[in-house]
Amino acid sequence: MLDTLPHNYADFSALGWAEIEAFCSELQNYQLTAENVGDWLKAWTRLAELLDETASRNYVATTVDTTDETAEKRYLDYLENVVTPWRAAEQRLKEKLLATGLEPDGLAIPLRNMRAQVELFREANLPLFNEESRLSTEYSKIIGAQTVEWDGEEKTLTQLRPFLESADRAVRERAFRVASARRLQDRDAINALWVKFLEVRQKIAANADLPDMRAYQWKDKLRFDYTPEDNLQFLDSIEKVVVPAAARLLERQREQMGVDVLRPWDADWRFSIDPLNRPPLKPYQTTNELSNTSSSIFHHVDPVLGDYFDIMQSESLLDLENRKGKAPGGYCTYFANVKRPFIFMNGVGGHDDVQTMLHEAGHCFHAFESSKLPYYHQAEVTMEFAEVASMSMELLAAPYLTSANGGFYTEAEAARARADHLTKLVRFWCYMAVVDGFQHWVYTHIEDAKDADKCDAKWAELWQRFMPVEDWTGFEAELGAYWHRQLHIFELPFYYVEYGLAQLGAVQIWRNSLSDHAGAVASYRRGLALGGTASLPELFSTAGAKFAFDEATLNDAVSLIEDTLESLEAN
Repeated sequence: MLDTLPHNYADFSALGWAEIEAFCSELQNYQLTAENVGDWLKAWTRLAELLDETASRNYVATTVDTTDETAEKRYLDYLENVVTPWRAAEQRLKEKLLATGLEPDGLAIPLRNMRAQVELFREANLPLFNEESRLSTEYSKIIGAQTVEWDGEEKTLTQLRPFLESADRAVRERAFRVASARRLQDRDAINALWVKFLEVRQKIAANADLPDMRAYQWKDKLRFDYTPEDNLQFLDSIEKVVVPAAARLLERQREQMGVDVLRPWDADWRFSIDPLNRPPLKPYQTTNELSNTSSSIFHHVDPVLGDYFDIMQSESLLDLENRKGKAPGGYCTYFANVKRPFIFMNGVGGHDDVQTMLHEAGHCFHAFESSKLPYYHQAEVTMEFAEVASMSMELLAAPYLTSANGGFYTEAEAARARADHLTKLVRFWCYMAVVDGFQHWVYTHIEDAKDADKCDAKWAELWQRFMPVEDWTGFEAELGAYWHRQLHIFELPFYYVEYGLAQLGAVQIWRNSLSDHAGAVASYRRGLALGGTASLPELFSTAGAKFAFDEATLNDAVSLIEDTLESLEAN
């Protein structure tokens, strides 16, 4: 089957939909039996991987340079003229397979997913998905263009990070004020874009005969193993267990800083602000140094994982430095046909870049391990476990941050970096609850959510519930509009609780490593190698963790973090 299908992205990307459709028709017209279904699935896999890789490479091109109009046009044209009809064609292939009643080995979970996807699919939504992507590109362009003048130089807001982490409190405040003022300049533009996002998503849910976008996303994100009520229980558990722990940590920080109250420039959870006013950690000078030292760390964690990262270095699958016009944030994507991951990030020389590298590399290792599965359909892993891969790597790599173990730091610096990371884990659960709670409100109160002032008010309300320590007096507008900074809210609706659930799994895997590092890493890799062939509880269990929402599991995790912080401070 598909004997004339190109073997690489470069050749395949030159094909138009008419040529690709012929391959789809060949698959659609094939007479399936128990004996040949495996070959048919492999042929489908080849075609799907080429399509996916082309889409991924086109997307990457729009993020490495948001000013590249040719790349943007190519990406949007591909979405409209190839991805849209392919989604319809793939829907028919799923229906064909499901109609046979055949269940090849290793496809129980993928077939479960297909049934949900077939039920959810509406051809009328295909152009709406493209509109969502176009709006996401507009959002990235607005954020990517945000620059300020700092001491006579134009800087991106990402490039202000070293000043937002400065040991000089006055410098931090100045950087906060400058960045916040710049963000507010785009408030109206982002709010107008937000209404368009909501209107598109409202239509998508209605077309699928679902009451709201939350119900749609629950099905679309294949959340079979927990409900919205479980999700909200997790937020309640965070409020009861994690918020008090975060308050304890921040009270300790306030005492160390010798201030009456913590202001936003003292305690932004995203930044590494040292309460003892030591200069920010400077782990590397060049992105080559970042890459090479990261390779050393991964080899210490596990030689196989180190080899995976070396492949990425040798094949230029890393874009690490921040620059004007580059999209914000960091991500790992996958070039499915060549079975290679790609890391995109915005390095500026700080410790958070190290954490981003460890995090995204975890996703890469997941891709390498699961790429050994025979069918494309087996690689679809929901984000709750995909983020276990990344967050666990941050913790498994922590013992190797010292230069004596191949890393970036002295023993004292590594202890400081680890303490910063663990404090952020606690505070992240709180912030995650704000973002996730906000989205529950948005998509069950969508008409209210079209009013930007009501969005600001709901965000501030949730902030006070889960992040009640810093004093934002005088910066109420900045706090209310803080949700504009969270790209997931705009580009990836309802994708955020996954981070919190995964972090709970990752802390459990880290706990295992404290008594048996090699065994914990082996279990971690076994979980990654399953791809999407097992349920979430099974994936977590294989990796050495429990999939949980309850106060007791959270309490165990938080206690381990607080005990470790106490030990690090003693050193």
